[in-house]
Amino acid sequence: MTLNEKEFTSELTRIFAANSLSSLLNIEASQRFYALTQHMLEENEKYNLTAITEPERIILNHYADCASLVLELPKRAKIIDVGCGAGFPSLPIAILRGDVTVAALDSTAKRTSYVEGAARLLGLDNLKTLTMRAEDAGKSPELRERFDIATARAVAELRVLSELCLPLVKVGGRMIAMKGKNAEFELSGAKRAIATLGGKNPTVKTVNLTDGKESVTHPLIFIEKAAKTSDKYPRPFAQISKKPL
Repeated sequence: MTLNEKEFTSELTRIFAANSLSSLLNIEASQRFYALTQHMLEENEKYNLTAITEPERIILNHYADCASLVLELPKRAKIIDVGCGAGFPSLPIAILRGDVTVAALDSTAKRTSYVEGAARLLGLDNLKTLTMRAEDAGKSPELRERFDIATARAVAELRVLSELCLPLVKVGGRMIAMKGKNAEFELSGAKRAIATLGGKNPTVKTVNLTDGKESVTHPLIFIEKAAKTSDKYPRPFAQISKKPL
């Protein structure tokens, strides 16, 4: 599939403007989003990257959605994307915020290989990939409590996700979970886990996005890291999933 760059850029600009995200876009970012879309659609059969293949919907559901998270990131933040999959939100973060560094973490080498290749194609020097399990990363001295932000999109239920993400966040940092319609319900059941892992003050921000025809609602859950995580956590994943905190 070959995209018309002028038409794609026009749609990207329009949709970002419709959602008050224009301040994030410049010519270089627009060119990179075009190149990423072209590359992702070419590689989609091989890697099964996305079920969304219409450029307009990719812009709304992937790029604008991730851009709403970008607005929440502090300057020069060190970020880890847990379970990066096809590179969302790690690739849009790296495209839109050259001041931050992003570690795209996934246990599947096929996924990190794709993300690494996409970053190289786009010239994103602020993104690196890590091929390892999140619970192993949380035990690693080089990664444990080293990040200002840990984020994840559509990875796991919040009790499980908190045990995978919070050990990676330094005290004073935040975990930001990109969730679906059950965000409030998940949060109500995860407060004990969050406190146990050193988190506090969990809040939900509802992000409403539109392309003029379709509207999507994606909640963000913010958790502050108030205290160091006990060395007991994260546990092996079999324990985390079988008996969430």
